Amino acid sequence: MRPSYFHHLHPPTIPAAQARWRHTLGAGGTAIFLMLVIGVTGILEMFYYVPNPQEAARSVQTITYHVPFGWLVRNVHYWASQSLVVVSAVHFLRVIFTAAYGSPRRFNYLLGLALFVLTLMLDFTGYILRWDMDICWPLTTGTNLLKIIPFVGEFLFRVAIGGGEACATALLRFYTWHIFGLTILIVILGFWHAFRVRRDGGIAVPPPTLRIHAERISRNELVRREILMMFIVSIVLILLSIFFPAPIAPAMTGKPNPNAEAHAPWFFLWVQQMLKWGDPLIFGVLVPLGILTFFALIPYIFPKPDDADIGRWFPKSNRVVQVIVGLIVAYILILTLQR
Repeated sequence: MRPSYFHHLHPPTIPAAQARWRHTLGAGGTAIFLMLVIGVTGILEMFYYVPNPQEAARSVQTITYHVPFGWLVRNVHYWASQSLVVVSAVHFLRVIFTAAYGSPRRFNYLLGLALFVLTLMLDFTGYILRWDMDICWPLTTGTNLLKIIPFVGEFLFRVAIGGGEACATALLRFYTWHIFGLTILIVILGFWHAFRVRRDGGIAVPPPTLRIHAERISRNELVRREILMMFIVSIVLILLSIFFPAPIAPAMTGKPNPNAEAHAPWFFLWVQQMLKWGDPLIFGVLVPLGILTFFALIPYIFPKPDDADIGRWFPKSNRVVQVIVGLIVAYILILTLQR
C-alpha cells in the first residue's frame, strides 16, 4: 500500500512490545482523536450558540431540542470532552508508571502536563458556557479562589472574568477563552508535544542492547490499529450520547442563589470537598498547586530510571515515584467519589 500523508506522520517502524495496547493503553492516539471530535462538534455548535447572558442557555436548549441532530452533536461534544480529561490523565500516569519521563523526554513530559492542565481549563470554561442555574456556584467559587492568590490574585481575576460579578458579566470572557485563548494554546502545545515525541526518539524504549524483543511493526500496521481505535471510540461516544444526554438545566435568571445541591464539575469535586475543611487559600489553592508542582518536578528531583526499565510497567528503579503518585491519585479519587 502506498503511504499517505497520514502514514508519514508516523515513524517507519516502532518496537512491537511498546506498541501493544496493554503498554500504551491507546491513550495518546485516543486523546488526539477526541480533540478532533471536540473541535468539529464545537464548530457546529457555534452556528447556534449565542454568547449573551440573556440568550446563552436558551441557545443551548435550541441546539438540544430544535436543531436537527443538535442533541447528538452536543452530547458527542460533551462526552468527548469528559473522555478527554480521563484519557489525558491515563496517558500522563502511563508515562510515569512506565518510567518514560527521564532525559531526553523531561521537557516533553512538562508539555504533556501543561496540556492536561489546559484540558481541565477548557472543560471548565465549556461547562460555564451552559449559563444555566447549575454553573453559578462553581463559577463564583473558582474565580474567588483566583482572587485570594497572594500578589497576583486580582490580576488573574481580571484576566479570567474582566471584573464585575462572575455570574453576571463573565460569559463573553469565558467564551473567548474557550474558543480562542485555550484552544489556540492547546493546538500549539499539542503539535509541539507530538513533534517532541518524534524528536526524542519516539515511544520510550530501552537502548537496543538492552531490549528483550527486537520485533518491530511498520507504520502501516500502526495506522491500522489507530483507525480501529477511532472506530471503537466513535461507537462508544455515540452510545453514550444516545443513552446519557449531556446535562441541561433552566436558564440562569436574576441573581442566582446557590443551594445545598450546587457542586463543581466532576473533575474538581475533590477540591470542593477540601474547601469544606477550612481555609480556601490552603485547601483550594496551595494543595492543588503543591500537587501540580510535585508532578512537574518528578523528572528533576528523582533519579533517572535505569535504562533497562524504560518502557516497562512499574519498574523497580522508580518505585518511590510510583508509591507517591499512587497515593496522590487515590487521595483525589476518594475525595471525588465522596460526593
